[in-house]
Amino acid sequence: MKPRYKRLSIAAGVLVAVGAIAALVLNAFESNLVFFYSPSQVAAKEVPTGRTFRLGGMVETGSIKREGVLVNFVVTDTVQTVPVRYSGILPDLFKEGKGVVAQGKVEDGVFVAREVLAKHDENYMPPEAAEALKRAKEGGQMNGKMTSAADGKGAPQ
Repeated sequence: MKPRYKRLSIAAGVLVAVGAIAALVLNAFESNLVFFYSPSQVAAKEVPTGRTFRLGGMVETGSIKREGVLVNFVVTDTVQTVPVRYSGILPDLFKEGKGVVAQGKVEDGVFVAREVLAKHDENYMPPEAAEALKRAKEGGQMNGKMTSAADGKGAPQ
């Protein structure tokens, strides 16, 4: 076999191997992909049947019913509602009238959640971070002039 054909066969083998690896990675990625849907999309049957997806919205006021670790509640987007069933311990931030994201599947018209995540508002800041910012703002503000460590000047003297 000539060296030229040997190089071409090696290059072709490498291309086939890279293509097979890329196909396997993309297949694994697609099977683990989880989409987010609103209650209106669930009511309009725009969700995949038999596949896991995320349902997001607000917990409807007065809808939480507990039976031990089994919890039934309703998620709404103010237009449509979806009943949700979850078995497990709910997060501390889970409350009526607050945002929630549940991951699971629709079974017999009820969303059966495997995981429930309570959403906090976008203005939330951990108390430690808020305190650190407060101290930094008070410490960096002297004589009406704001300074920062990033500008390299430090505190005025």
